[in-house]
Amino acid sequence: MTTVALFHSVLGLRKVEQLACERMRAAGHIVVAPDLYDGMTAQSVDEGFDLMTKIGWNTICGRATEALALIPENAVLAGHSMGAGVVSKIWPDRMRASGIILLHGLAEIPHNVRRGIPASVHVADPDLFAPPGDVANWSNLAQKAGIRAEVFKYPNAGHFYTDEALPDYDPISSQRTWARVLEFLASIEAGRSGT
Repeated sequence: MTTVALFHSVLGLRKVEQLACERMRAAGHIVVAPDLYDGMTAQSVDEGFDLMTKIGWNTICGRATEALALIPENAVLAGHSMGAGVVSKIWPDRMRASGIILLHGLAEIPHNVRRGIPASVHVADPDLFAPPGDVANWSNLAQKAGIRAEVFKYPNAGHFYTDEALPDYDPISSQRTWARVLEFLASIEAGRSGT
């Protein structure tokens, strides 16, 4: 049983995160999805960025850190879009994390990254918030850092293509993403049990 901490997008904690948690729990994992906006949500990306600015990045990341206080040190860190940025902030202090899942965004690789940590990255191709050049650069840096990263790109999908509530939604790409995420979590569990 793997513990996963999932951080929401700039739109706040919404149904897409709830469904993501349900998928992972149904596969036997423990999932925690902290509400970094304290109940507030946004209807558009612009509104979401306004909300993020109003709350403050330090407050958002502080809430994420507090939410992890009682979560095992080896929990997998996962983020939806802005949530990948949250992973960037907490990753350096969670060196025992079993893995990293980045959905619709990239996380800065910490200087003290643990060699051999597995990572699963899923982005649209192209993606305004994760341009192809940035994705290629991230992949190169991950390889140099010794991260066991798999980067999956989904052609012609919108940025937040796993969210049924948005025009970006792409059911085929979403299905492929979640099949790969669950396979990734299963591989972490298998590695932990030695099978």
